[in-house]
Amino acid sequence: MFEISNSLVNLALRVCVWHPPILLVFSPGVIKLLFKAAFAGSLLLALLVGAAYFFPQEILTVDSGKVKADVIVILGGGSHERPLRAAELFKRNAAPRLIITGEGDDEINRQLLLQAGIPAASIQVEGKSTTTRENAEFTIKLLRAEKVQSAILVTSWYHSRRALKTFEHFAPDIKFFSRPSYFAYADKNWSRLTTRHVYWEYAKLPGYWFRYGVWPF
Repeated sequence: MFEISNSLVNLALRVCVWHPPILLVFSPGVIKLLFKAAFAGSLLLALLVGAAYFFPQEILTVDSGKVKADVIVILGGGSHERPLRAAELFKRNAAPRLIITGEGDDEINRQLLLQAGIPAASIQVEGKSTTTRENAEFTIKLLRAEKVQSAILVTSWYHSRRALKTFEHFAPDIKFFSRPSYFAYADKNWSRLTTRHVYWEYAKLPGYWFRYGVWPF
């Protein structure tokens, strides 16, 4: 590997000799150092891309473990596995009530909770949000109005990191936990849509950081 990198550096130095203006800016020693740094950076980038491709479960999933909170918040989306996960946690007494957030499948999720045996009086619906940021902002208004101190977020495993960090960013005064659904967690169970959702998260994580200041780690 080092022989290859030295060959690339030497080739670059010969190019610089053929183009004298470059030598007016950088000396050969500096150019050699810059090319070594560029090679090391490219190698690191390749390793990061490889890790993201082969280990998305380990990178994207955040699970707080067995916790209890004031409320369970179910984010819209997924393949309707999220309300089933929330019902499971509710029956384990993780929280005494639930909030569904997200326009479009909010009523479907409510019906799934009812079919799972959750009392209607324990379900609250926020049905206007259309993005993870809006899920957080609109739900946080409800939580603060009701003086909620802690909440468990239920979403798909691949969405759990961005969801948790978004809620934490917009409400540092509330304690949030993540208890995602592990539906289609193994690679062999991925559909084409799941694959798209998983790898699209790698674009959305830095996107939320640049646009909203939500640090993903």
